[in-house]
Amino acid sequence: MLLTLTLFAPLAGALLVAIVPAARQGSARLVALLASLVTLALAVALAARFRTGEAGFQLGQAAEWVPAFGVSYRVGVDGVSLPLVLLTAVLTPLAIAGSWRMTDRPRSYLALLLVLETAMLGVFVSLDLFLFYIFWEAVLVPAYFLIGSFGGRRRVYAAVKFFVYTLLGGLLMLVGIIALFWLHQQATGTPTFDYEALVDFQKAPSTQRWLFAAFFAAFAIKTPVWPFHTWLPDAYTEAPTTTTVLLAGVMSKLGVYGFLRFALPLFPDGARWAQPALLTLAVVGILYCALVATMQRDFKTLVAYSSVSHLGFIVLGIFAFNLPGLQGGVFYMVAHGLVIGGLFFVTGMLEERRGTRRIEDFGGLQQVVPRMAAVMLVITLGSVALPGLVGFVGEFLTLLGAFLENRVYAVLAAGGVILGAVYLLWAYQRMWHGPLEREENRALADLDGREWAILAPLVAAIVVLGLFPRPVLDRVEPSAQRVVEQTQAPSP
Repeated sequence: MLLTLTLFAPLAGALLVAIVPAARQGSARLVALLASLVTLALAVALAARFRTGEAGFQLGQAAEWVPAFGVSYRVGVDGVSLPLVLLTAVLTPLAIAGSWRMTDRPRSYLALLLVLETAMLGVFVSLDLFLFYIFWEAVLVPAYFLIGSFGGRRRVYAAVKFFVYTLLGGLLMLVGIIALFWLHQQATGTPTFDYEALVDFQKAPSTQRWLFAAFFAAFAIKTPVWPFHTWLPDAYTEAPTTTTVLLAGVMSKLGVYGFLRFALPLFPDGARWAQPALLTLAVVGILYCALVATMQRDFKTLVAYSSVSHLGFIVLGIFAFNLPGLQGGVFYMVAHGLVIGGLFFVTGMLEERRGTRRIEDFGGLQQVVPRMAAVMLVITLGSVALPGLVGFVGEFLTLLGAFLENRVYAVLAAGGVILGAVYLLWAYQRMWHGPLEREENRALADLDGREWAILAPLVAAIVVLGLFPRPVLDRVEPSAQRVVEQTQAPSP
C-alpha cells in the first residue's frame, strides 16, 4: 500500500484544503504544506525500501478494475521512475512554500497544485496503459486552471494553447493504445492493457512504426521536442512562478519518461526506425532554443527557452540506445528539475520585489542582495554544467551516449553547451554585476527565512548530487540496461 498512499496523499490533501473555511486561508496553506510533506516522507520511505540492483518493478500493487475490458489498477516503480517520484515529491512542497504570500484565491490554487502532483505521480507509476492515459490527461486539468486563472496578462491565451496542443497529442496516443489493445486481443483472445504483457506481445515492424508515431505525438508535444515547443514559452512565462516550477521541473519530464518507459520497450523496431529523426530533432532543438534564449530580454522567457534546449539533451541520450545515454537521460531529468526550479524560483523572487523580469531593469544586484546573488550563481553554474555540480553529470553522460552512437550528433550538441554558458552567464553578468544604476534596486531586500527554506534544499541537492551521483546512477542502471536490451533485441 505504500506506493498507493504516496500516489493519493496529495489528492487527499487537496480535498482537505478545499473544505477549509474561506476565512481561514492560513489554515489552508498549512494543510497543503503538511499534505505535501507527508507525500515527501512517503516517497522517501519508498526509496528506502527500494532494492538496488534489480531491474524489475518493485513495491507495486495490482487490483482488477474493469476486468471485462482488461483494465486494472496496477502500479509499481523501478530505477527509472523512482528518481522522478522523488523529484516530484521534493518540488511540490517547495512550490507550496513559494505560494505562501499569495492572496488571490489561495485555497483553490493550493488544491490545484496538489491535484497536479497526484496526476504527475500517477504517470510515473502506472503499469496499465488505460490507467496511464487517465493520469496523463488528468495533468491537463489542474495545469490549465493554474495557468488560465492565476497567470499573467495573456494567461487565457497561454492556457488554451497549452491545453489544445497537449490534448491533441494525447488523443493520438489514445488511438495507439486502443489499436495495441485490439491487436493483442485478436492475437491472444485476452483483453488487457497490462504494460508488461503488451511489451512481451510480438508486433510486426510495420505496425510498430504506426503505433510509435501515435505515441510520439503525445510525448513530443508534452516534452516538448522541437518544433512542437511553441506552446511552452507562453505557458511558462504567463503561469505563476510556483506553477512554472512544477511545469518545467516535473511536467516536462512526462514526455521524455514516456519515450523511455513506453515508446522504446513497446515498439523497439519503430524506435530504431525513428532514431535518426529523433536525434536530429534533439540537436536542432538544443541549438535553436539556445540561440533564441540568447536574444531574450525577459529573464523568465530566457529560462523557458533554456528549458527546451536542455530537454533536447535528455532526448539525445534516450535515443542513443545505449547505457550511458539512458542513464544520463534519467539523471538529467532530475538535474534539470532541480536547476530549472531554482532558476524560476529566483526569477519569481525578483519579480515580487521589483515588479519586472526584464534583464535591463536590473544590474549590480550583488551589491544589495549578496546572498541571493550567491545562490543564483550556484544554480546558474549548475545549469551550465560546471563539473562538480548536478548538471555536469547528466550532460556528460548524454553526450557520451550520443558520441558512442553517432559522433556527429554529439559534436553538434556540444555547441549547445557553449551557447548555454553564453546566454546564462551573460544574463547573470548583466543582472547581478556592474554598477548599480537604478535607484529602485537599492532598496531590495535579501533572502528571508522562507526563501532560504525554498532555495537551500535545491542548492544542496545541486552540489551533493553533482559530487556524489552514484546513489542515483546505481538505481537507474539495471532498469536502463533492460530498456537497452529491449530496444536492441532483433525482430522476431
